[in-house]
Parts: sequence; C-alpha cells; structure tokens
Amino acid sequence: MKFSASLAFAAAASSASAHTIFTSLNGGAVGDGVRVVSYDGPITNVASNDIACNGGPNGVVQNTNTVINIQAGSTAKLTWRHTLTSGSNDVIDASHKGPVMAYLKKVSDAKTDTGVGSGWFKIAEDGLGSDGKWGVDRLIANGGVQTITIPQCIAPGQYLLRGELIALHGASSSGGAQFYMECAQINIQGGSASKTPASVSLPGTYKASDAGILYNLYNGQKTYTAPGPAVFKC
Repeated sequence: MKFSASLAFAAAASSASAHTIFTSLNGGAVGDGVRVVSYDGPITNVASNDIACNGGPNGVVQNTNTVINIQAGSTAKLTWRHTLTSGSNDVIDASHKGPVMAYLKKVSDAKTDTGVGSGWFKIAEDGLGSDGKWGVDRLIANGGVQTITIPQCIAPGQYLLRGELIALHGASSSGGAQFYMECAQINIQGGSASKTPASVSLPGTYKASDAGILYNLYNGQKTYTAPGPAVFKC
C-alpha cells in the first residue's frame, strides 16, 4: 500500500521534534566515553567532515576522557535517545524510518582522533525487513538499545565505534536524508588479529545520489540497499 502525500508531509513536518542521539554505551552514563553533542539534530551533507562523528550545526562534540574496554567477540549495547535527558519511551519519532548501522575505526588514541578520513569499516546493519519493518522500528521497540557484536578476528587496541541512524522520511529529494551519529571511544581486548578489514573514508564513502540515501520511503518499495560498504564478517 502506498502512503498518501499528506502522510508524507506530516512525517516531514514532525522532523523538528523527532531527532535522536547515541548517548551511551553498555549502560554507562550519558557522554561517558561517547562524544555527544548539545543538539539532537541531523547531518544532511554527506561530504562534510561532520558525517564522521557529528558536530557542525549540532554544536561542539563534547570531549570525554573515558575509553571503554570491550572484549572482542562480545556484544555491545548502544543507547539512543531523543535528547540527552530522554527516557526509553522517547527514542525518535516513528515517522523517521530507516536503517541503523555501526562502524569501527582503528586509531592510535581514541580520545584525540577526530574520526575524519580513512579506516572505517561497517560491523552492523539493520535495514528494511521482509515484514516491512525498519531498523528504526526495531530500535524503538527495543527501548532505544542497538545491540551489535564486536568482531573477534580484528586486532586488539583502541577504536572509534560509530553508531549511525539514517532517517529517510525526507530522502526523496537530494539532501533530504537525515544522518544521526556519534562516536564512542573504545579499547577492544582479546582480538585475534587474524583478519584486516577493508576500510572506507568518512566523508567519502557516501554520495548524495546513493540508492540508500536518495530514496522514496512512500512509493511502496519492498527492498532497500544501505549506503556504504558491506558488513565486515570474520
């Protein structure tokens, strides 16, 4: 069934109050090890350096001295909230459907690396399911918790963990897709280093014309191809 134009307009009109932030990792305090911003708005320019770890129109990325230890092969839980003070019943407006993803970048110092540039590889992706539900739908149903697995086969050491959500309610026109992301500072322990993932650059890997970025949410499409590289697997 196709959505009406009026429904699409209503979804777009709600965007000002429907933003989201990746606020915390593994149950930690808000901003403890996660570089949050002061405003919960999106990045819309995929060529901007802000596409890596946020900033720009959303305020200064807040520094944190915490580096969170995570065991390779274990699960990590990324918590998303509408604002820095919202609860689990206020994650993001349900109209903001789209994929939820996660990337890693190996760095020498997780506290100081900006994230801009090469080295990123995707480790998780939840897009459009066969039931018509999106990653955002499942995130909301799970109280804003995105659960991912840290690859066991990568090298131990410090990384940036980038949680990302793309809202597609306005993505039928170029520049209309809304990107939400923050970067967590982590130290992966116990990795076997048996594989070296191919990596991409942020900005660089996304183009405004990508099929997963320039996308009409309301024309009844049953498939979706997320932007960026394929998910790395051990």
